[in-house]
Amino acid sequence: MGLGSAASRGSGALPKLSIGQVLQRLGKEHPELTPSKIRFLEEQGLVHPARTSSGYRKFSDADVERIRTILALQRDHYLPLKVIAEQLEALDRGERLDVPGTASTHKSASGSSILTNDAELSRDELLRRSTASKELLEQAQAAGLIPRASSFHEEELLMLTALVELEQCGIGPRHLRPFRTAAQHEVGLIEQALGAVSRKPEATVRSRTEAKAEELAEALERVRRGLVRQSLRDRYSGR
Repeated sequence: MGLGSAASRGSGALPKLSIGQVLQRLGKEHPELTPSKIRFLEEQGLVHPARTSSGYRKFSDADVERIRTILALQRDHYLPLKVIAEQLEALDRGERLDVPGTASTHKSASGSSILTNDAELSRDELLRRSTASKELLEQAQAAGLIPRASSFHEEELLMLTALVELEQCGIGPRHLRPFRTAAQHEVGLIEQALGAVSRKPEATVRSRTEAKAEELAEALERVRRGLVRQSLRDRYSGR
């Protein structure tokens, strides 16, 4: 995945690369990357290119690796930028990167640990670890994004953490109701693709079917993500 140490920032080669050259290096691996995306990462304090006397940005090899790390964490682990910033700070301190999806934990923007295993969470734990308000959780449940339950799992925690970030930009759960409808449509596509195999009772068949369903869900996610990024690129690149 190319998660290099961000601790090398500032200790690598002298800054020498323009934004265009950074895009050339990373474009094949991350075709969604644009100059505006790189500038946005700089505005968020995640990457720190040098400036020439004329004000042009210049990136070092370490800066490129840092951008690659950020993009990989977004693409492969769906981490919000605040959590990515904390991961990068840990790397800068020489600590090991704890990638979600293992049995370890990572920290939320408030410093609370976010579980990355399948442990159950109470409602209070869900709110505390996600830093969400009770009102936001209620809105998410009303919109069908999070179930009304007495205990919750990793999926609900990651969902609510994302909703906290979206809320700060004026995107609330009510705006996301179409996402639930789209998700149900995708489940229908997956079930149709799997066909009768998914209804066989044998444990080994069920296991293979579940694995295939996960693969199909990931493929659909890549299509959806690609469409959104294409639209953003077209809109902000003036095409």
